[in-house]
Amino acid sequence: MSLDIMPPLMFGGLVVFLLIGFPVAFSLTAVGLFFGFLSIELGFFNANYLGNLPLRVFGILSNDLLLSIPFFTLMGAILERCGLAEDLLEGTGQLFGKVPGGLAYAVILVGAVLGAITGTVAASVIAMGMISLPIMLKYGYDTRIATGVIAASGTITQVIPPSLVLIVLGDQLGRSVGDMYAGAIGVSVLQILLFMAFIAGVAIFAPHKVPPLPPEALVARGWPLYWRVIKGMVPCIALILIVLGTIFMGLATPTEAGAMGAVGAVVLAVVNRRFSWALMREAMGNTMRLTAMVIFILIGATVFSLVFQGVDGSHWVEYLLSHLPGGQVGFLIFVNVFVFLLAFFLDFFEIAFIIVPLLAPVAAKLDIDLVWFGVLLCINLQTSFMHPPFGFALFYLRSIAPKSLPTRDIYWGAIPWLGLQLLLVAIVIFWPQSVTYFVSRGTGVDPASVTIEVPPPPPTDDDAVPVFR
Repeated sequence: MSLDIMPPLMFGGLVVFLLIGFPVAFSLTAVGLFFGFLSIELGFFNANYLGNLPLRVFGILSNDLLLSIPFFTLMGAILERCGLAEDLLEGTGQLFGKVPGGLAYAVILVGAVLGAITGTVAASVIAMGMISLPIMLKYGYDTRIATGVIAASGTITQVIPPSLVLIVLGDQLGRSVGDMYAGAIGVSVLQILLFMAFIAGVAIFAPHKVPPLPPEALVARGWPLYWRVIKGMVPCIALILIVLGTIFMGLATPTEAGAMGAVGAVVLAVVNRRFSWALMREAMGNTMRLTAMVIFILIGATVFSLVFQGVDGSHWVEYLLSHLPGGQVGFLIFVNVFVFLLAFFLDFFEIAFIIVPLLAPVAAKLDIDLVWFGVLLCINLQTSFMHPPFGFALFYLRSIAPKSLPTRDIYWGAIPWLGLQLLLVAIVIFWPQSVTYFVSRGTGVDPASVTIEVPPPPPTDDDAVPVFR
C-alpha cells in the first residue's frame, strides 16, 4: 500500500462511520487511531510520532480561549430561562403589531437580540415559537410564513456576536475572536435587513399572509407600551454592549468577557425577581453537556488530524483545492457548495473541527483573508439548521408547534429563508468589504517594505590597525 492512497482512505473511512450513525467524537478517534497504527506497521511514520498526541490533547484542555464557550453558554441559558424573551417579544410585538407584517418584524428583531444573549439556536427558536407562533396563527398569518420567520430568526444566533461558532472558527483559523466578532457585525446587519426586506415584500404583494393585529389585540398604548419595550430591551442590549465592548477595546479577553456576561445574566435575573437555584442548576447542566460535547469532538478531531497530517493528508487536500479554476472565487464557491452539502449530515461543530483545519492552509496560500473566510463559513453553517434531514431549527419548532400544523408547512416555510441565507453567502463572496471593513486594519504598512538601517558602531582602540615603522 502506498502513502498516496492513505488520505482518501482515511476520509472515506470517516464518512462510512458517520453514515452508520456512530457518534462523531468516537468516529474521529477510532479512524485516527486505526490508520495511525496501520501507518506505523507500513512504515509511513514511526511510533514516536503518536507521542505528540498527549501534548495536543493537553493543549486543548489548557486552551483559555475555549473557556469562553461555557461562560457564554451559561449566560445565554440563564437569560433564556428567566423570562426576558417573553418581555421582549410581547413589547416589540405590540409596538409593530399595527402594521402588516408587524409580528414578523418583531420576531426578526427579537431573534437578533436573543441570538446575542442566548448563543443557542434551540433557546431562540423554542422561546419565540412558544410565545409568538400561537398569536401569529390566531390572527391569520400564513402558516409557512409564520414558521419560516421563527426558525430563520433563531439561526441569526450563529452569526451575531458573541456567537459560539465564531469562537470555534477563530480558534481553528488562528485568528482572534475580537476580529471574528468585528467581521460579523456588518454581516449580521445585512442578514437582518434581508429578512425584513422579505417580510416587507410579502406585506406589499400578499398582505393577507401577514395581516396587522386588530385594534382589540393592541392592549398596550402610548407610554406604557414604550416602557415595556425599553424595560425588556435596554438591559439585554446593555449587557451585550458591555461584553462585546470590552473585547473590542482590548480591556478583556473573550474568556474574561464571557465570565463577566455570566455574572451579568445572574444579576439581571435577580433584578427581575426570576432567579432561583433550580434555574441555575438547569442552566449549569445544559452548559456542562454542551461543553463536554465540544471538547470530546475536538479531542477526536485532533487525533484524526494528527494522523492525517502524518500521511501527508494536508498536501493531498491542498493539491486538490489549489488547482480549482477561478482562483480565489472558484475556491470559495467550491468550498461553500461543499460545506452546504456536508451540513445535510454534520452539525456546525463537526464541520468546524474536521473540515476547517484542512481548508485554512489552502485559503491562506490563495491569499484569502482568514477572518473573511471564517465569517463566510459561519453564514453557510447557518443553513445546517434550516434544511433536512438534520435541520434542528425545524425540529425545535416542530416540538412546540400545534399538532394540527402540518410538518410539510414547516419544511416548505423554511425554503425562502434558506434562499436568503445563501444569497448572503454570495453577497459576502463578491463583497468582502462587508466583513473586512469592520476589522482592524493595523498601520497600513507592509512589514516587508520596511528597511531598518543600523549605523556602524564607533571605532574603538581594539579596532585600530597597528602601524609598524
